[in-house]
Amino acid sequence: MWRIAWGLVAIPLLAQTCAQVPTYSSCDWVFEATEAEMAAHPNPYLTATVHAEFRSPRHRGTLAHGFWDGGRRFVIRYAPTDPGAWDFRVTSNIPSINGRAEKFDAPDSGSGGFLKAENYHAWTYAEKRTAHLWMGDTSYRFPWIDRAVFDAMVEARAKQKFNHLRGLLMHPEDKYRKAYLSPDQPNVEHFQEVDKRIRALNAKGIFVDLVLAGDENHLGKIFPNRQQRERFIKYVASRYTPMMITWQGVQEFEEYKDGRALLAEIAEYIAKYDIHNHPRSTHAVTTSAPLLADQWMTHAIYQSSSIALGAVDRQILRVPLVNAEFAYEDSGAGKSHGHHVDSDTFRKRLWNMTMNGMYPTFGNTGTYGGRKFEVEAKHLESPGAKAMAMWYEFFEDTRFWELQPYFEVTGGRALSLDGVEYIVYIEKPGPVTVVTEKKKYDVYWYRPSDGETIQEKKDYKGELFEGTPPDDKSDWVLHLSRDGRKRGMLKSWKFESRRVYKQQVESDPKKIPFVVETPSGDEIPAGKPVKFAVKLTRETKASKAMLYVWTVEATAANQGYRVIGTEPSGEFTIPAAIASEFPAVATLRLYGINGNGKVYSLDRVVKVTR
Repeated sequence: MWRIAWGLVAIPLLAQTCAQVPTYSSCDWVFEATEAEMAAHPNPYLTATVHAEFRSPRHRGTLAHGFWDGGRRFVIRYAPTDPGAWDFRVTSNIPSINGRAEKFDAPDSGSGGFLKAENYHAWTYAEKRTAHLWMGDTSYRFPWIDRAVFDAMVEARAKQKFNHLRGLLMHPEDKYRKAYLSPDQPNVEHFQEVDKRIRALNAKGIFVDLVLAGDENHLGKIFPNRQQRERFIKYVASRYTPMMITWQGVQEFEEYKDGRALLAEIAEYIAKYDIHNHPRSTHAVTTSAPLLADQWMTHAIYQSSSIALGAVDRQILRVPLVNAEFAYEDSGAGKSHGHHVDSDTFRKRLWNMTMNGMYPTFGNTGTYGGRKFEVEAKHLESPGAKAMAMWYEFFEDTRFWELQPYFEVTGGRALSLDGVEYIVYIEKPGPVTVVTEKKKYDVYWYRPSDGETIQEKKDYKGELFEGTPPDDKSDWVLHLSRDGRKRGMLKSWKFESRRVYKQQVESDPKKIPFVVETPSGDEIPAGKPVKFAVKLTRETKASKAMLYVWTVEATAANQGYRVIGTEPSGEFTIPAAIASEFPAVATLRLYGINGNGKVYSLDRVVKVTR
């Protein structure tokens, strides 16, 4: 830091400048107001304004908002996106800051830039069109855990090739350091610590998926009115937009009072203040996909181990799907929820979820920072974390950004880029057959439990591969790969080597091979278990492999649909919060996806009662 005088003021203004700021790295320009100026702003968070117009080497202007950082300190944080000479000018209602100007140089960092969705289901970087293989970890309490434990977590996860970590920006429990002392008073020390930790993660190439607040209407309780919520988003966007982040809304938006409207409002503010347009979605009880209709989300987030839900949504949605909680691994810390599972079950869910074309986020009960367990560094090297690392190493050698669910296979579940590679997950070892384009393929058997790869001596050439895993003691992956062809394709990154289609869902009852057997009436109670069952009306090889998803939506309530079942039979419970007034008219929808990947939809209008 060096000191210069910004005009004739009683106390010199302090400024931190960066003569060189590499592209896609953030710099803080720090300005300090005088005591007299601060007397006019007893709560600068509410009344002081500082922003700067940045001009790029291509003479494009960008408005960046500054923020109050405690005491007399104001910060403008910015990340240049183009190499070359930059300048900016400050506008502020603090006289000694207003009108100040700076110049700096931005050398090319070689960074790919910030993250964005590409070609519907893939991720890439804003600057370089190279694919991003999203692999996340969960640490809800990352701003609060002991710093030594946090540092160990960063080192371990970076070595394990994790490139995302999701966590809370504000914690709902009072025993943790408060982010806001009141709706109009941020705890600056809290956010300064968050700054340090996000920068530590970013330095290791890890994006931070920021969950703004906890569940049970936490955000609404802290900020009860729109003005407070916009001020909050402006503040956090000013601090974190220049960093490697994504926005992950709130925990379990379905538990919020009018959560759909609240998140649409928050998204409006993010769009206004996030000058880098980082990816946006929200955490959910089951899935955030019902909010896609509001057109502010770039991707959908799931908390579900259902094969059926992922399979259906991958066929009908045109956004990347991130499964944040298909399972949490219990490797010794204990378990308190149904999705806390042993390491083998975790690995199998990971691979089944992958075959739906979803991106995974890890969680270990000893490190994810839930309410029931302390975060302990000894769980960082768990079998599940190693399984994730091996998963990444496997897929980084594939055309992962172009793989799509593939259905011309028996004995397993598959992804493919037709004519280039086929990846078949075989959870229960046995004979497997794969229909392929008639090319010559290298044949590999990969064991996810330990990462061992066995290459068959003979290459395969034909249109129907038949084989059996090397043993029946573990799950296996069959990989048919045209290695030479892939090496040639990698000379240039390409995201459109095959078109991505949105499937037209069949909704003609005459063409649908199933009916709803129960519930049979037109009136269904909310908040109570109700038996359901599907009956096949036309049995074929494809229809016998049908997977089902049940949803319900009270249209007038404007809350979006809710997933209430993912089996052919059982019991579902319509959420009591599906509507505010009862009886409510609702649409009960049953999706089915057959063994060929064809999706059907059957609707019935019902009355939901209390």
